[in-house]
Amino acid sequence: MSEPTTAVEPRTRDDGVVRGSEVASRGTPPARTARTHRRRPRPASVLGRVLLVVAGLAMALPFAWSLLTSLQDSRSLLVLPPSFSPSSLTTSAYRRLVDLMPFTRIVANTVIVTIISTVAQVVTSAMAGYGLARFNFRGRHAVFLAYLATMMVPFQVTIIPLFIAMRWLGWVNSLQALIAPMVASAFGVFLFRQYFMQMPAELEEAAALDGANPWQTFWRIALPYAQPAIAAHGILAFMAAWNAFLWPLFIARDESAMTLPVALASLHGRWTTDWSLVMAGSVITVVPVIVVYAVAQRWIVGGTLLSGIRR
Repeated sequence: MSEPTTAVEPRTRDDGVVRGSEVASRGTPPARTARTHRRRPRPASVLGRVLLVVAGLAMALPFAWSLLTSLQDSRSLLVLPPSFSPSSLTTSAYRRLVDLMPFTRIVANTVIVTIISTVAQVVTSAMAGYGLARFNFRGRHAVFLAYLATMMVPFQVTIIPLFIAMRWLGWVNSLQALIAPMVASAFGVFLFRQYFMQMPAELEEAAALDGANPWQTFWRIALPYAQPAIAAHGILAFMAAWNAFLWPLFIARDESAMTLPVALASLHGRWTTDWSLVMAGSVITVVPVIVVYAVAQRWIVGGTLLSGIRR
């Protein structure tokens, strides 16, 4: 009768590592390598991608048509049916646009108003959001609800009071009148408040131990922490200021303070309209916004999503 076999414990070296030869002598089967099977795309996934491509092309079609129209003369635009491959292209509409109005001054006005209002809006929104999120004072929730309530008031309701205030200040047809209403943003306060709510309290405690006051903590700790929210709100504020039309139409009709959207609207004639000229202005107005959004879209999505997370 054969004696039962007993399991042999593998001997280890001085460093505690089991020798591979000893493990193999025990008859341990080698580990099987898992075969990777390439999955076939599901029909629903393929259909979704096709629909996304079709939707993307449908959204890009108006921009492509605007660019093509701006590079044609007026006679080519009247040809039926319209063609995406015109026989000749010209940049005469862009040259006539520059000669027709002080285009350099109008572009400079738009850039100045957009940059100043964007920077001011980010700073004021960050300061208010930080105060509402990190300071405990009586009535802070009521103040926050009041900010949210202002988001429900249409801007058209405030145009007349704003115009009266700007006329009283003597700012009609000036860049100050274009910048002042866009310095603060209720949505920006909401965005930064939600973002600062998730900031760890240990950061502020460490700054306080190092002797930092609340102002220094805000500039050196909170603002660097909120870089995604700053990028997201900055880009949204930039696009809103660049495309603003209704308020500049009321307050800045003079060419010395006119912005691009208002100048573009002035190209429409009462009886006839030169559409190649209008489309040239549209292309110049839209291209900066498309470039900024395409470069920074991941910060917009990331900053907006993270602002809804609360620790």
